[in-house]
Amino acid sequence: MPSKTGYAQQLSMLIDQTSEQKNTYKPLIFNLVDPTQKSAFEELIQNKNNLQVYDHIYSQVEELIKCLQPTIVFLPPTELSKAIENHFGDKTRDEYGVWVYYPWAEKLVHMLAEDEFAIVRTNRNKHKITAKEQALLSTKKIGVMGLSVGQSVSLTLAMERGFGELRIADFDELDLSNINRIRTGVFNLKIKKTVIVAREIAEIDPFLHVVCFEDGITDENLDKFLEENGKLDLLIDECDSFDIKINARNKAKALGIPVLMEGSDRGTIDIERFDLEPQRPVLHGMVEHLDMSKYKSLTTMDERIPYITAVTGVDTLSPRMKASAIEIMSTISTWPQLASAVTYGGGITADLARKILLNNLKISGRFFIDMDELIHHLYKKHPKQLRHKLRCYRPKI
Repeated sequence: MPSKTGYAQQLSMLIDQTSEQKNTYKPLIFNLVDPTQKSAFEELIQNKNNLQVYDHIYSQVEELIKCLQPTIVFLPPTELSKAIENHFGDKTRDEYGVWVYYPWAEKLVHMLAEDEFAIVRTNRNKHKITAKEQALLSTKKIGVMGLSVGQSVSLTLAMERGFGELRIADFDELDLSNINRIRTGVFNLKIKKTVIVAREIAEIDPFLHVVCFEDGITDENLDKFLEENGKLDLLIDECDSFDIKINARNKAKALGIPVLMEGSDRGTIDIERFDLEPQRPVLHGMVEHLDMSKYKSLTTMDERIPYITAVTGVDTLSPRMKASAIEIMSTISTWPQLASAVTYGGGITADLARKILLNNLKISGRFFIDMDELIHHLYKKHPKQLRHKLRCYRPKI
């Protein structure tokens, strides 16, 4: 058994080695037909002792053939096997497709090249998303600010292959308390949220283009987020900073970029089609009476409440959220969110994003998809303690 000192030194070394990958989120892709890439691939194989290798290229080609020729499933198995071998052509199985290396996980995966990969990956989308629509979505640029609800949105968009470029912004690292609503593992604690989401997307689809803004959205980088490499086609706002919400909308309005926001409370949806309504007031005019330039200098919750409630509304908050509001900085430290609401909201937002990008939804406004209103007992009542909190709730406006 190693001595305590030796054990501590070994543990410290392993922690340092692990930390070297904490900001890595881009996989390496090798095409073995290219001599240079093949040489780099061989070097990787030789130098990585703990590499996990996954090679299921045969079954992927089988799926590809079934996608391209649906009737082949009715032919004898020998005919399908012959079609698979013919598809490989003069390439060996190792040379067919690409090999994708995920350095943060030490995993190497053999998969179809992008064009064929996309055919199989999106096959079950048809015809809820047509081939023409899928091709159009692959040209779109989406920006997501905030990666709590934003994580769920981003992953759902990635699973549907609903974008060509995704820009994600969050300044924060993952804390243990975040895992009540962010679907990830405990080994990702203190990893940047942008890195976590970019890795998860790469593990779903290594060919999708993801750009990380690891400082979140600031006054200095907002223009870059909205316009660099081409203007965004859609801005999805899931950030907590109310001054950033307004500033981003003002610039999106000037650029004609539609904005979509989902609030975890009562399934609140805000759609602002600045592309169709260039004169539309931001956030439906609810903040026009406020000087948002003062928000950053406010230090107490009482000072910030008028700004926050102007965005969230007061009467439209759920009873439990109203009750929680008066407990912030008293019995709780911040606004509550539940995984069920975040997951639900992520799906709704991704669905609406697709409809906006395909121009199948041309409406602005605030909407509620409130499960408590849609499905409930005829007589609803709240716990005694909660009813008391609701009676006490008097926001200072």
